[in-house]
Amino acid sequence: MSSGRLLDGRLKIRHLILTRTIAEAGSVVGAAELLHVTQPVVTRGLREVEEILGVTLFERLPRGVQPTVYGEAFLAHAGAVLAQLRAAEDQIERLRSGDLGTITVGAHFAGSKLLPLAIAGLKKEHPNVVVTVKEAIPEALERQLLTGELDVIVGRLPRRTSDRIRRVKLHEEPFRIAARLGHPIHDHPDPQLADTARFPWILPPEQTRLRTELERVFAEQRVDLPADVVECTSIVTLRDLLHASDMITAVPMFVVEQDPDLRSLAIELSNIRRSVGVMVDAERPLAPVAAILIRHLSDEAARMTADADANRPFAETEGSLPAATAEPGQPSTTGL
Repeated sequence: MSSGRLLDGRLKIRHLILTRTIAEAGSVVGAAELLHVTQPVVTRGLREVEEILGVTLFERLPRGVQPTVYGEAFLAHAGAVLAQLRAAEDQIERLRSGDLGTITVGAHFAGSKLLPLAIAGLKKEHPNVVVTVKEAIPEALERQLLTGELDVIVGRLPRRTSDRIRRVKLHEEPFRIAARLGHPIHDHPDPQLADTARFPWILPPEQTRLRTELERVFAEQRVDLPADVVECTSIVTLRDLLHASDMITAVPMFVVEQDPDLRSLAIELSNIRRSVGVMVDAERPLAPVAAILIRHLSDEAARMTADADANRPFAETEGSLPAATAEPGQPSTTGL
């Protein structure tokens, strides 16, 4: 058989169905009954397939037919093709009806504004989707992604990670030092980092990248780390602590902007910023619901960037997402 015969347009899906039905019925007559056509139609269809392949698919017996060695091989592939088509039909129907099952998202608080907006958009479009969000530090989330416990991670993009992880940058997010409205630090006419160290702080755990960067900022300004510290990775707990106490922390800019009870301080943290985006396992097919969530994430990130550019002289943003392909293990301003 010359190369390309099955792809030259002559082989039809009806040929696959016909040959599978003949094999299941065990005879041309039986296949005709199952397909609700006449026997000559089945005979003609079988002859067409055998002419395309250049081999005999069924051995004609006194009572019915039996697949030849060529027939066995072709029928196996025909069954796989039909199964894939049925799966595609089922998936499209689930997409159309909104019944996409579940998605488990790992989140770090750097994506705190982005993720809720994207989930709201996803649920509006597909109300039957069940979304589970798990918060943890980035290192723990990456491990869960690779073990299949998570479908996607939303948050800060680490500088390097496993080559299995594909990372897509959505936007840049700088950090701000913040405290609640009415905090005594806001009474200071020109608060400095040393002034904040007199109050309790909320810090990320030791050995995390943000903790290391904050420690460097304190060291460069010759300020001792606060003695009164709470280590926290949960954005909900962090906000509650800020609202209920005189604690101070460093958080992504959008966390402060979306909370009317918080206010940032004019203390420079220009070297602390994060590329916020999504991470997926490059070795696993992307589920339809994950692709839809990522689309909503990209749309919301573009809106956030546009709003930032329009409402303040914020030169730290990089604009909307260019169309490109993310590289495994490296951050990229791309789409999936």
